[in-house]
Amino acid sequence: MRTLVVGWSSVLHGEATAGDVLAMDAVADALSTAGIPHDVAWSAVMCPPGGLRLDAADPARYTHLLFVCGPATGRSIAELHERFAHCRRIAVGVSVLDPEDPVTAGFHRVIARDRPGAPGRRDLAARAVPQLVPVLGVYLTSGQHEYGARRRHDTVRSGLEEWLGGLDAARLPLDTRLDPRDWRLPATAAQAGSVIARLDTVVTMRMHGLVLALRAGVPVLAVDPVAGGGKVTAQARAWDWPAVVGADELDGGRLDEQLRWCLSPDGRSAAGARAAKAPSGFEQLDELVRELLVDPAGAPVHDPDRAFDRELAGRLGGDLGIDLAPGPLEAAEAGRNRR
Repeated sequence: MRTLVVGWSSVLHGEATAGDVLAMDAVADALSTAGIPHDVAWSAVMCPPGGLRLDAADPARYTHLLFVCGPATGRSIAELHERFAHCRRIAVGVSVLDPEDPVTAGFHRVIARDRPGAPGRRDLAARAVPQLVPVLGVYLTSGQHEYGARRRHDTVRSGLEEWLGGLDAARLPLDTRLDPRDWRLPATAAQAGSVIARLDTVVTMRMHGLVLALRAGVPVLAVDPVAGGGKVTAQARAWDWPAVVGADELDGGRLDEQLRWCLSPDGRSAAGARAAKAPSGFEQLDELVRELLVDPAGAPVHDPDRAFDRELAGRLGGDLGIDLAPGPLEAAEAGRNRR
């Protein structure tokens, strides 16, 4: 006696879903527990390394065929009836749409999850113990033509996509673009940040993917698609963030090494330390405010509070040999506090 376990993840033109695979796992586990010899067969696309492909399975080896999950009808199942005609064929965890359907009726036994006139049963997919893998948010880009001949975007994106496809991780394609007209994109910056905050790691070719991840304390593997380094590398240096791979350094081994670090406690701690820093952009904003506090003729706009702060700081700084004069943002905040 030997049983072959199949499902829609096994047949040539079937559509594999997570539920189908989990239901097949539940059946295989039950057979193992009961000591029933069995194999699980897969389609060419879904077959794991060393697994059994359905088109390579020898029907003569099996006494039973189990079809698991999904609708118990269709041409693919009819072909299984023909190929495994000598086997006792059982459908389990399936939906029965029409009990009189010849394909459905071709099974010796149907153990349905739902059928006309009968209460539904909980699906087999919920039986398997969930195995959790890292959740990666992925930001890719093919644009940024302003970099001209230094662009390596197509090569970098292609290499990243190939590498990502081989990872045992949940990969979420994300975009920093906002568009309230498209439900697939965030409509606000808060929505984009809320997704990032729930990730284990971000993999990004985009600068703001790096910035928003570190702001949220999420480790990020940044890949700069510009030869010699562009704004992604510059921003990583500004944050003193080490997990950066240049366009000319793209290699599966290096990406694996950086991802392992990002997913490690050290990587999470390092990202948390960046998130705990003082708010970023102070220097740029201070410079902007200084510029705006100059009248069109070029003379500084007089502000008694700021003048007092600078005079006091100048006296103290002179005694100490340092410059204690506050920037305009600090002075404005101090003035509000005094009032």
